[in-house]
Amino acid sequence: MNARSTVPVVAITGPLGVGKTSLVNALLRTPGARIGVVVNDFGAVNIDAGLVVGQIDEAASISGGCICCLDDTSGLDDALERLTDARLTLDVVLVEASGAADPAVLSRLIRFGSAPRARWGGLVEVVDAAWFARTTEAERLGDARYRTASLVVANKTDRTPDADRVLRALGAVAPRAVVVSAVRGAIDPTVLFDVAERAASDELDFSGLTEPEHVHDHAEAVTRELHAPVSADALVDLLDTPVPGVARIKGIVDVRIGSASRPYVVHVVTGTVHVEPLGTGSAARALVAIGYGFDAEVVRSRLESVAVGEPSTPAGVRRLRRLLRLSR
Repeated sequence: MNARSTVPVVAITGPLGVGKTSLVNALLRTPGARIGVVVNDFGAVNIDAGLVVGQIDEAASISGGCICCLDDTSGLDDALERLTDARLTLDVVLVEASGAADPAVLSRLIRFGSAPRARWGGLVEVVDAAWFARTTEAERLGDARYRTASLVVANKTDRTPDADRVLRALGAVAPRAVVVSAVRGAIDPTVLFDVAERAASDELDFSGLTEPEHVHDHAEAVTRELHAPVSADALVDLLDTPVPGVARIKGIVDVRIGSASRPYVVHVVTGTVHVEPLGTGSAARALVAIGYGFDAEVVRSRLESVAVGEPSTPAGVRRLRRLLRLSR
């Protein structure tokens, strides 16, 4: 499923010291990935490790303070426009915010920015699990920040015996997000982005020079191939209604509109829907749900409901067109 005219932009937030840079560097080691990075301070990023495997193919630095607090945010727009240029063929752009960044403000800056090929890829809030376990709700004074997240990473779970309690507590304060544990920031990259297929000669293998990878929980995925056009009504119902435990949904679908059908690319990241017409190409039609700890039968049933192939109603077509307008 390589039809891609937009590039996901993933924001990574969290207070100082929780392990945001560890998470970025873990993602940079994704084999075959081409990743762009925007950071406030390059000194905090282990560029040497990033250049070994899953290179920082393009990078940008925004100085002058927290991205969210700058009077002129055009620097972020300019960086994203450059990094999402089709000629760079990046799989994802990571925006590592400063510890002072407001997740809700950063989310709006990216979602409603001017970079035409940038697509909102979600917000990852990194939490120090050991610190979270030691503090009370009153001491934290920041549970609201988790409500913007699409993925909450409880980092450093190896440093507390109360990891399970922390995960439950984070699930309660971030009901829309998928919560996952991590050690040294290592998570399954598939919950955030896809790695495009490339010729082996395009990638250099320096795996023997890197430090050993840290084990992470593997994401789950449910795929439903589509062999016929689908109803706009059923598709929008799926896209608009969150599925517990699913971090993102992606797919290429033919939608039945009247006597014809039209192909679309769809992406969902925790309540944010992006729909765009499919350009040229003959990519396979399918829907894929990716996440952690979900009920596979429930997810499979939701995907099956789209594949029924009933005619689209005028109301369903209007709902789909609304999503198309909002995705521009």
